[in-house]
Amino acid sequence: MHPMSETSPRRCSVAAALGVIGEKWSLLVIRELAFAVHRFDAIARNTGAPRDILTNRLRRLESAGVLEKRCYQEHPPRFEYHLTAAGEELRPVLLSLSQWGDRWAVDEPATTFVHRCGEELELVHTCRACGGEVTGRDVRARRLAPASA
Repeated sequence: MHPMSETSPRRCSVAAALGVIGEKWSLLVIRELAFAVHRFDAIARNTGAPRDILTNRLRRLESAGVLEKRCYQEHPPRFEYHLTAAGEELRPVLLSLSQWGDRWAVDEPATTFVHRCGEELELVHTCRACGGEVTGRDVRARRLAPASA
C-alpha cells in the first residue's frame, strides 16, 4: 500500500462538484437564475447575499462554466446572468435539495412545484436502463482505473 493512500482524500466527483457549487451563496444564485431572475440587484435582494460576496460567486460560477454573463445595456455597461448547459443540469439537484428541505429542514414549505402534468411534484430518481427507482441503497460503486498522467 502506498503511504499517501492513508492520508490522501478519496478522489470523488461529489467533492469536485462541491468545489464549484457547494457553498450557500453559489447555490442560491443558481436557484435565482433557474427562477428566471437574471439581474444583479434582484439576485442580491432575493438571496440576501452581500454585494461583494455575490460579485465573487458570480465570477467563480462564470469561470467554472455554470453561468454566462450577457450585456443588456451598453452605456453604462450592464449585464444579466444566465445558466449554461452545465447550470441547467443543476435544476434537478436544486429540486432534490428543496424536497429534502421541505421534509427535514423547515416547519412549513415556502414553495411547491407543479409538474407540467398538473400534479404537485414529488421527485424520484430512476435508473435510465431499467426505470426502477434509485434510493442510493440499491447501487454500488465501481472503481475506475486512475487517469494516466
